[in-house]
Order: sequence, then structure tokens, then C-alpha cells
Amino acid sequence: MLVINKPACLPVHPGPKGGDTLFHHLDALRFGLPRKPEIAHRLDKDTSGCLVLGRHPKALRRIGKLFHDDRIDKTYWAVVEGGPEDENGEINLPLAPKSPDRGWWMKVDPDGQPSKTLWRVMGRSQNPEGQPITLLELKPVTGRTHQLRVHCSAMGWPIHGDTIYGTAPRFDGPGLHLHARSITIPLYPSKPTITISAPPPEHMAAYFKQFEAG
Repeated sequence: MLVINKPACLPVHPGPKGGDTLFHHLDALRFGLPRKPEIAHRLDKDTSGCLVLGRHPKALRRIGKLFHDDRIDKTYWAVVEGGPEDENGEINLPLAPKSPDRGWWMKVDPDGQPSKTLWRVMGRSQNPEGQPITLLELKPVTGRTHQLRVHCSAMGWPIHGDTIYGTAPRFDGPGLHLHARSITIPLYPSKPTITISAPPPEHMAAYFKQFEAG
């Protein structure tokens, strides 16, 4: 198994528009093995942080089953605009594709798939314009497409820099402030779980300094 700190703005898989992706760099991550590793799950293009790779087919199957059985715990950090009044809570809002033409855009839909996110306030501050911002720890219990982004937006505190579900402009925005901070994997039944964490990206660093000062 490998866990990398995926940069923001790097797609995981090739898309119809082409361009550089993580998939094109897998060969550089062999580290002595005859096969290149394979991607075990996915992160949005604009999300940074922990991404798991399987180094051979047996490992990939084992990791894939752990993800399928919801046995892998993921923790994200997000800077949201505004923020909740409480200090912790959960979001239970079913999600479904927004339209057949935009299959990866999601919406809250009573007939959609059950989706649950746990959240906890880590800090409160203000942006340069004096508007409130909040640093949240987010734990997706389910793993739906864009779950954290849709859930935060639906609660009235969109993730800063979100061009789809938030207020950020389509171009020249601040970048999505969502980071896959850590992941905990029970890789071996007879051994302790493995927890890996990744430092937040540069475009989020200034906000983290504000929260630390606060």
C-alpha cells in the first residue's frame, strides 16, 4: 500500500478534456516492484490530501473490500463560509445526481442514496472582508460523490472556493479549501490499524494560521 498527499487541482483519472492526471505518474511510484500501483479510491480534482494506492492486485482487492465495507475512516479539514452555531453534529441528507447530463454533479434528493457526514468545529475566524469563516473537521460515514461539498452547501455554510456548490467564481478563484487530512486503515486483521495524515496545502495555510492565532 502507498498513501500519497495528492496535490489540489490534479485529477486522479483521465477525463474527456485530456491533460495531466495522477494516472499518468503511477509508473514513477513502483519503488522496485515490477507493476505500477493502482488507485484504490478517488478524490475530487480540487481536493488535496491522503489518497490510497494498492501496490499489487492482491493488495488492491483487500483495500477495495475495506472501502466497500466502510471499514476505512477518513477525516477531512474544510474552511467553510459562515459556519454552524453548534460545536459538533451530523448531516443526514440523501444525495442523487443533479441531472443525466451532469452525472457527477449532485443534489439533495429525498429519493437519493442515504448520505451521512459527522462534523466538528475546530476554529472560528474572519476572512479579509470581515465575514465569518469556520474550520471544520468532517468525517464522511458514507462515500457519495461530492458528499462533503453538497452537505456543507445545503447546511448554509459552503466550502470556501467551491465553484459548483459555493460562491467562488468559475475562474481565478481561491481554490477549494477541502483537504483529506487523514485516513485510518485496518490493513491486517492481527495488527494495529494504520493511520496516515497529510499536511494541508499552501492555499489553505494562511487560514490555518488565523485559526491557530484565534
